[in-house]
Parts: sequence; structure tokens; C-alpha cells
Amino acid sequence: MLDVLSAAATRLFDSQEPQDVAVATIIATEGSVPRPAGTSMLVDAAGGIVGSLTGGCVEGAVLEACRDALATGDASVQRFGYSDEDAFAVGLMCGGRIEVLIQPFRSGCPDLRSDSEPAAVVLRLPSADEACAPAAAVSAAAVDESTGPSTGPSTDALAVSLEPLVPDAVVETAAQRVGAFIRSGRTGRVRLAPPEGGSEPIELFVETRIESAHLLVVGANAFSLALVEAARPLGLRITVCDPRPAFADPASFPGAEVVRAWPHRFLTEAAATGELDARSMICVLSHDPKVDIPTLIAALDLDVAYVGAMGSRRSDRDRRAALRAAGVESPALARLHSPIGLDLETFTPAEVAVSILAEILAVRGGRRQVGPLSGDA
Repeated sequence: MLDVLSAAATRLFDSQEPQDVAVATIIATEGSVPRPAGTSMLVDAAGGIVGSLTGGCVEGAVLEACRDALATGDASVQRFGYSDEDAFAVGLMCGGRIEVLIQPFRSGCPDLRSDSEPAAVVLRLPSADEACAPAAAVSAAAVDESTGPSTGPSTDALAVSLEPLVPDAVVETAAQRVGAFIRSGRTGRVRLAPPEGGSEPIELFVETRIESAHLLVVGANAFSLALVEAARPLGLRITVCDPRPAFADPASFPGAEVVRAWPHRFLTEAAATGELDARSMICVLSHDPKVDIPTLIAALDLDVAYVGAMGSRRSDRDRRAALRAAGVESPALARLHSPIGLDLETFTPAEVAVSILAEILAVRGGRRQVGPLSGDA
């Protein structure tokens, strides 16, 4: 929706002739599709069209759905996919499937008004339970105040933005969940349990223009590959860095950028160019002191969300002693997660990857201790 937001605001708040608009937004995809989730197409009351969902495959059907929404004021979710049974059915020739939210907006409505270019848009999927606002534009200021990774998300500012979309009973939970999406730069759906007395879950679609959080994996080996594969569904930007040309093969790490460089030098350059920020995560899996020590010296000097290093407890003691000897002070050493990962009795690369990601998620959520959701019940 961010791609047509300016056009929507221009029409909705035109001082001379404000117009109703309907916006069609891809909220889910499956298989091969022309455009990603978040892509939108706008239809105004005068018949004007802005944007395209698929380059022509389903635009005619989407246009009719938008016209219906303008006439009735009702939102809907439409599904389009290739039909083996009916070759002439409306669908995608590429064979994939998409879900499209058709949402009408009345002229002058405040839902999409923003004093500055928004960092994200949150859409509410239609529900029979609540007559809530259909959308909210989330300002960069609300994101900055609500999603600081160093202290864990404070949801107050974001909750204010989301109050029109959800009942009071779940607005704090909604702000926490949406904040996690925005902080990591993800686009997708958030599902909330129905509030007391409600019969349907609440579904929100979050689209953000913040770049994905950066996961830097140091060392090209089986553990690195497992971590890349496990992290891919999280929507992160993933980089694998290793100075050895024979191991740093891009074909070996699908879904990740592969950099052939000394990691400590790459870290310094990436931080200087803004490729690493306060949301970034650095996992040192090289298990080689001549790589680990200079890399960790550089990493612990940066304002990033997570720094971890793989190795045994004995390796960790030796590593920390070497870092202290190199001048790394205690507050910086306290930020080092080593041995890396949660204590889950993991052994295989795939298991270790799960324990690393579990620890990263806990740290990002501000959790010092984690336990089973079932507790002692």
C-alpha cells in the first residue's frame, strides 16, 4: 500500500474535490507471482487507476472488485490463482496464487493522514466483530520511540497509532507484534486472538519500508549454512563473510550475500556505510581465533542488537581472556553471547541454528530468561 499511499492521500484530502478511493493490496502470495506482498492498486471514484498488481493477469477482476467496494463500502479478500479446471478463469498465468485485500476509504477519513512520510502502513482485514478503522499510517517517529532494540520495545507510541484499528483490550499486544514486524523490516500478516466477547481473531497486514534487519554470519561452514537456511523465513538480510575464496562460494549459501573479506575489516566498512545498525545481529561461527578475536573486537565496539560466538565453554574462557588482553572492557564483554545459542542440548548444525535463532529472538524481545509457554501448569 505504501506505493499508492501518496496518490490515495491526494484524492482523499483534496481541498477542492475530495474523492473516495478503493485500494487493492496483495496480502499473501504462494508460488511464482509477478509482484510481492504489499503491492497495491488504487481505483478512485472518478475511475482513475494508479498502480498494478500483476501486470495484467487479474487487473480486470480487481478493478470490478474495487468498484463494488466503492459502491457498497464493504471490504473483502479476493483470491486469484491458476485454474487447471477452467483455462479461461481469472488467474495468474505464472501458476502462483495471491490474496488481495480490497479496501474502500471515504474522502476526508483520517486513517491514512500522516504529517510525514510514514515508515509503515497497517491494514485491518475485514471482520464481523468490530467496526474499526480500516488502516493506519505509522510515522517514523512512532517507530523510533516504540521499537528501540537496545531496551526492548516500548509500545506506547505505536499503540496510539493502532488504537483506531483494534479494541482497547488488545491494543498493547497488537503494538508489540506490529512493532516486531516493523523493527525487523518485515511485511506480512499479524494474527491476534479475539478479545473477550469476540468470536473472530483479528488479522492485520503490516507493510514497512524500513530495510530488513541485517544478520551477518562470520565463517563459511556447515553451521553457517544451517543458520542461513533457518533464518531465511524471518525476512532478514543475510550476509556470510569469510576470507577464504574456496569456502566463500555464493552458490553454497542460497538466500545470502557472500563476501570474501577479512570479517573485522568488512564490519568496520559496513558500519561506516550504514549497512549495520542497532537492529543488526552478528554471529561469529568461524571457530578460529585468528578470525574470531579481531572480528569480536570490532563487533563489540558497534551499537548492534546481538553479538554471539560459537565454541565450547573452554574456548569461551580463552576467547574472553584474549579479548580482555586486547583491551575490550567488561561492559562490552557482557554483551557477548558466548557460547552462542540457548542451552538446548544441540549437536547437529540444524539444531545449533535453531538454538542461535531462539536466543536472537529472545534478546530482540528483551528477554533475559526464557522458558516454556506451558510454565509449571
